[in-house]
Amino acid sequence: MAEVWFRNSDARYPFFWDSDRQPPARWHGEGEGPVQYLASTPDGAWAEFLRHEEIADPTELDGIRRTVWAVELDLDDENLAKPELPASAFGGGRSSHPRCQKEARRLRAAGASGLTAPSAALLPGGARGQNTAGQVLVEAEDRDGETLVLFGARPEARAWIAAERGAPSVRMLALVRQLG
Repeated sequence: MAEVWFRNSDARYPFFWDSDRQPPARWHGEGEGPVQYLASTPDGAWAEFLRHEEIADPTELDGIRRTVWAVELDLDDENLAKPELPASAFGGGRSSHPRCQKEARRLRAAGASGLTAPSAALLPGGARGQNTAGQVLVEAEDRDGETLVLFGARPEARAWIAAERGAPSVRMLALVRQLG
């Protein structure tokens, strides 16, 4: 069954990587790509960008123009694994990356085509979204964000631009688990 996940990217590039020239990140090391990172919500996709760029001040949001993609994936044929790491590794800073990369290598060697993990970028409950109350936006009930990591290229993936040259709202800054 198809699911929709979200990806934030530089507006100059497509939504997925297709080579191993991808810079290392939490779940892959140098030359281990392509690896596709997706968030369970648009807020999660924005949080990943804000955390990676270490943006915490509202004045730093000026001039941001990114593409947010809604990516449709059929995960029925995927062999998705759950990493076996302590909770602190999932939300840790860059110093936790080697431990996560090692676990991803173990999962790949065991036949996993990808993994799901708690969002490193969103604070607990930060994937909550918003509701309307009359003509006013209010924060919805807390929900935790999830990250989907797929090993390898996915040329069959279909995506739609949900925001072109978009910018995160100031509200996002309070939802991000900063690196520092």
